[in-house]
Amino acid sequence: MILERRQRIEIPDMEERSEGLLQFMQQDNPRNGMKKLAELMHLYNAAMKEVNTKLEALDEELMICRTYNPIHHLECRVKGVASIYKKMKKYGVDVSLDSARESILDIAGIRVICNFVDDIYTVERLLLKQPDITLLNRKDYIVEPKENGYRSLHIIIKVPVYLSSKIEYVPVEIQMRTIAMDYWASLEHMMRYKNSADTQNHSAMLLECANALATTEANMQAIREGIEKE
Repeated sequence: MILERRQRIEIPDMEERSEGLLQFMQQDNPRNGMKKLAELMHLYNAAMKEVNTKLEALDEELMICRTYNPIHHLECRVKGVASIYKKMKKYGVDVSLDSARESILDIAGIRVICNFVDDIYTVERLLLKQPDITLLNRKDYIVEPKENGYRSLHIIIKVPVYLSSKIEYVPVEIQMRTIAMDYWASLEHMMRYKNSADTQNHSAMLLECANALATTEANMQAIREGIEKE
């Protein structure tokens, strides 16, 4: 199952979207600027769909061969103008469409939610074996969790997008995590987004939960392996 993430619209986001559009349009006349922006978003949307198709095909093949689906579901999104503009300001780079392509590697993003930890590495291994995929970056926050307890595997890959007149190689960020990791990350994101007054206490509780979930997942993995050996 694929879910397409829709970004929450807030007043600050609308302001940054307008400001970002104006900044991007300054590089060209408005008509050409909008056309180039539309082409850029199409490019990343096409790359996202390409990777989604690859992941779906792998999941279906494993279901046939092993009668088991490692992927619980997929979530996909292409960053909006406001998010791209906000990140470029954070990085301190020139605001232009060319600069966005060079400096922002997660414009297209896919979240792969798996059932067990070993499913994450199985999907990653099989995906990276494909000859038209190039690995650009890899961060394993499962082996080495962040200080706050966050756990996930992040990889950035480059895939070809076949256009009418040329081939473009486009980066796509993939975050791979289990259902438990995703459940935890959603709550941690809510805490940061709400800017709770009791953030310190909540952070400590979330870290305890992260450690408990990791232990539970390891035990569940061992039970599954025992069942498969019977």
